[in-house]
Amino acid sequence: MSVTTGFICDEGYFWHQTGNGALNLSSGGWIQADTHAENPETKRRARNLLERTGFMDELKQIAPRSATCEEIGMNHGTAYIDRIKKLSDAGGGDAGVHAIVGPDTYEIALKSAGGVLTSVEAVMEGKVQNVYALVRPPGHHAEPEEGMGFCLFNNVAIAAKYARRRYGLKRILILDWDVHHGNGTETAFENDSDVLFISVHQEHIFPKGRGDITYTGKGQGEGYNVNIELPAGTGNEGYLYAFDQLVEPIIEQYAPELIFISAGQDASRFDPIGRMLLTTDGYFKLTDRVKKLAEKHSNGRLIAAHEGGYSTVYVPFCTLRVIEALRGKHSQVEDPFDFGFHEGPIYQHQKEAVQKAADVQKAYWTLI
Repeated sequence: MSVTTGFICDEGYFWHQTGNGALNLSSGGWIQADTHAENPETKRRARNLLERTGFMDELKQIAPRSATCEEIGMNHGTAYIDRIKKLSDAGGGDAGVHAIVGPDTYEIALKSAGGVLTSVEAVMEGKVQNVYALVRPPGHHAEPEEGMGFCLFNNVAIAAKYARRRYGLKRILILDWDVHHGNGTETAFENDSDVLFISVHQEHIFPKGRGDITYTGKGQGEGYNVNIELPAGTGNEGYLYAFDQLVEPIIEQYAPELIFISAGQDASRFDPIGRMLLTTDGYFKLTDRVKKLAEKHSNGRLIAAHEGGYSTVYVPFCTLRVIEALRGKHSQVEDPFDFGFHEGPIYQHQKEAVQKAADVQKAYWTLI
């Protein structure tokens, strides 16, 4: 079956300014000015690689629209939205912990959320089968009334609520494989059985106090929140083991009508603020597995929305592999960094971490 993959990006995404901080902190005091971790280059280079290799010709480019204030309001309060606009109009400021607003950020963030909304419309109306939305700023840390972790509006949460409202969907999956827990998305749906949220993330990392395996949602949402904490140093085999034991069996039982991936490429072996060991091949395999599940349960409807990823040299190649898997076709590009490293074999303590998460989820799902 021929697969049509959409690609959404906008030059404006690269114009969101995060300043001259160091890693995730603002410069000043003892912190000398540097390049902030969440800067445009990882995303710009991903787009450049698609164009340079000619693989962009394999994709259907789709122009993103801007989200409306009403659409943003499906997940965020009016006072918070107004705060982002005022900070943006004033030239910038802080919207929360590590959540920088720059000049014109408000309009850019509306188009970032709008890019994922455009993706929903494209797959639901049959224009494409799946989409990669290379959006910025990212969204999965954004809480209803607070920005966090480089995120201002929760792009995927807004899009999932939009898909439910406009298209009447009752079973939506959000799979978040960013190295950090998707706390904002968890908050958005913790009382909700219409959306299954699965977060596969590194343990004991940002945000502090979130992502524990024992938290499974509350009220009607209990059992529809799945946290899988993996030890630092987990590579391809550990992630695939988590998919085998937990992720895929749960998705099979849920049978989603639409699938989102919060696609953070910061679990790669070269990321400066994560400590995982995924390779480009690992990202390809994870995406391919989710795509097969989408083809089985969701009529192929799958949206990957870009979240984190801070290695300017490696994120483009990881992103390319995700897009190749969506398209079902390889480019001519070999991973230039794939030498001199082992492939991240699985270790016993990694299996035990997955088993601990499985023991919690057995109360809600049939697992081996």
